[in-house]
Amino acid sequence: MSKKQLHITNGDNLTQRIENLNISGQIITWREMLCEGKTIQEIGSLDFIETRKQFLEFYYHIPPSDYEDKFVKELNNLCLAKNYEEIILWFEFDLFCHFNMIAAIQFLFQQKIEKPIYLVCSKRLKGEEKLQGLSLLTDKELLNHFTHKILLNKDDLELAQLVWSFYCGNNPLRLKPEIKKNSNFEYLSSCLRAHIERFPNMESGLNSLENNILKLIVNNTITSDNQLLGYALEYQGYYGYGDMQMLRVINKLQPFYYFNNAKFSLTEEGKMAINKSQNFYQELKDDLYYGGAKKYDFLYNQESHQLLKL
Repeated sequence: MSKKQLHITNGDNLTQRIENLNISGQIITWREMLCEGKTIQEIGSLDFIETRKQFLEFYYHIPPSDYEDKFVKELNNLCLAKNYEEIILWFEFDLFCHFNMIAAIQFLFQQKIEKPIYLVCSKRLKGEEKLQGLSLLTDKELLNHFTHKILLNKDDLELAQLVWSFYCGNNPLRLKPEIKKNSNFEYLSSCLRAHIERFPNMESGLNSLENNILKLIVNNTITSDNQLLGYALEYQGYYGYGDMQMLRVINKLQPFYYFNNAKFSLTEEGKMAINKSQNFYQELKDDLYYGGAKKYDFLYNQESHQLLKL
């Protein structure tokens, strides 16, 4: 007899795929983007919920009522995890999913859930040049991933909680040693490196993602807003940003590019930014948080791969 399973997925698309495959068990969909905005360590606390509502409404115009319906209700359902024999996490290889995943693990431990926890995570398949998201796999491939799900051990789960606590703190420098730790989270190290590079470069004031978008404009003939968004999403590396997040980044970069002669080009400021001949830190500075740290309270040194606190 199969064990009573609880599945926690990274979004509605994957939830639908699992339902269509008739995999047994209850499904809870984790609809958050904890890789951006201020976070509170205690998942689901009043402080956590109000903090997230304020961020999502200010930066993404998401009504607080939507947050209650799409996330808080699912979180309340997750309190019933103790009624299941196994918990399966379905999360991707990217930074977006990894911070959601470690938050889900943190919440389970807050509820004192002591059940086997498994991970189904996308991997690079044989013969493919790039990683594929779980929702992009064929039914056969997705079932194969499920069959070979990874049992997370005590060290894995403690690492997830430690990373979450450091991420919610105001000093991202504490995350650096965790990059080198071995675990069953195959892509955690890459995600933490990508996170460190989200802080502004000490020479240009742009972070890795922002700089990459300007380079895409230089290296490609991009003729429409949709094409620019498509390139930015396709070539973002380990970030895993969605349309809304990427559009916000692109819009913030408007002083650095323009549309002329049916294509995008860089302004003089854009050229100076990617050449690191001028620093645009002050022009770009805002109050965005990554977890517990303000984005513009730190600078990234590309040569040493270190963060400097201002």
